[in-house]
Amino acid sequence: MSQDAERMFPIVIRQISAFCHEHANPELVTKYSRYFREGYDAFGLNDKQVHELADSIADGFSLDTMSLFPLGLQLFQSGKYEFGSIAILLLEKQAKHFDESCLEGVRNWFDAGVNNWAHSDVLCTRITPLFLQNGIVELNAFDEWRSSVSRWTRRAVPVTMLCLRKSHNPEALLSFIDGMMGDEERVVHQGLGWFLRELWKLHPNVVEAFLLKHKDHCARLIIQYATEKMSAQMKQNYKKTKAVRSKK
Repeated sequence: MSQDAERMFPIVIRQISAFCHEHANPELVTKYSRYFREGYDAFGLNDKQVHELADSIADGFSLDTMSLFPLGLQLFQSGKYEFGSIAILLLEKQAKHFDESCLEGVRNWFDAGVNNWAHSDVLCTRITPLFLQNGIVELNAFDEWRSSVSRWTRRAVPVTMLCLRKSHNPEALLSFIDGMMGDEERVVHQGLGWFLRELWKLHPNVVEAFLLKHKDHCARLIIQYATEKMSAQMKQNYKKTKAVRSKK
């Protein structure tokens, strides 16, 4: 990253801040805050305004791909919801320039910046899958993400893997998340359950065997999400055994 790019950061952030204050809508903040258990520190911009702002920043400043990672981290660490959204949109515009080193920049956002499910899932459906789908990295590039101190980084693993469910061996995918089934964080449970539910639609037998293996010790929320589309009768198979319940 050049020093010229770094010197632009305060100017970029001031322009973003000015636009957000000018278009703030407390009613939208109230409307959407109920969806965020972690809190929702936002200005209340609508989607059109956020995209307009991102386009303005992209057109007005010469920000290359690598300069977006430190800038984006500052935006995420501000705590303002729209600031994080702008970071993601700016990075998405640079997707054709992604290489292996860019994945580490994205991980740094997760480790030290991302703090809500919405930003996490946008990154995991529109950014991280590109590294796998375009052959920039293999799945093992996410090895260390599984043990990150950040729950959002860990959640990113199964949610990113949704892009592989139609193209990869299901046993290999399940093996990759096997050690995560004991995770203690709710947001990770939700990500794992989401992935398992979608993989089950394609490979029911394999996923059902995996769930039977873990049903007595993994979080019930994983099972709840994973079995959501199963019949009531099938769901009975994934209740904890009486012996396990009695020890609680």
